[in-house]
Amino acid sequence: QVQLVESGGGSVQPGESLRLSCAAAGILVSDNIIRWYRQAPGKERELVATISVGGIINVEDSVQGRFTISRDDVKNTVYLEMTSLKPEDTAVYYCNHPTWNKQYWGQGTQVTVSS
Repeated sequence: QVQLVESGGGSVQPGESLRLSCAAAGILVSDNIIRWYRQAPGKERELVATISVGGIINVEDSVQGRFTISRDDVKNTVYLEMTSLKPEDTAVYYCNHPTWNKQYWGQGTQVTVSS
């Protein structure tokens, strides 16, 4: 059974950094697509970054240059490194693993950016 557990969220001030973790069970992150999404209050969930088999990375334009995605195959964990955080980055961040017939989601971790 696939399980994704996010951690690392918190409250920070604008300009600060956070690293989110997505620990996976039931799959190997090295052999699968893992995505980070976020959902701000009153808004739809949006894709933030993707890491694919072979380490191919895609970061959405909205966070390009500030966010990076990486993984640790030994720890079976995917990370979202967020720098220069802005108030508009405030959201619940979710880890996702898509398959042909099902989407697996973690429980989410709250990130709040406020002065």
